[in-house]
Amino acid sequence: MIEIERKFLVTSRAYRDEAFKSTRIIQGFLNTHKKRTVRVRLKGDIGYITVKGQSTQDGLSRFEWEKDISKNEAESLLNICESGVIDKIRYEVKIKNHIFEIDEFFGDNEGLVVAEVELGSENEIYEMPHWLGQEVTGHIKYYNSQLSKHPYKTWQ
Repeated sequence: MIEIERKFLVTSRAYRDEAFKSTRIIQGFLNTHKKRTVRVRLKGDIGYITVKGQSTQDGLSRFEWEKDISKNEAESLLNICESGVIDKIRYEVKIKNHIFEIDEFFGDNEGLVVAEVELGSENEIYEMPHWLGQEVTGHIKYYNSQLSKHPYKTWQ
């Protein structure tokens, strides 16, 4: 239940041609406390509720618990979330043994594209695709919970 991931900005749209899957995601937050975040997500026709703990100081890992819920339950919970819904399309690209998840944001976060790769350990080696840019692991402003409060379009 510990999630280890690295997060990067994306330098081109080349990942679209490499993606084996894309899914629209709508998500909101029931709680965005620093020590715990409770997220509701509708990914296609499947709902999820997720609890995330506080990240380690380097931002590489944190507790994560997730459970499937029905589409109706997710839609109902989204109606009572804090303001600032996240709307994005997630592209999935397989690079050797890893799957990179690339999120293209819409609405107030339009123009932001971020890639994540989940790892089995903090020191795990992975191949970086050519479209990965600056690493932003641990930069809190790129967390979806923060993007819901301080969207990309408001950044200077």
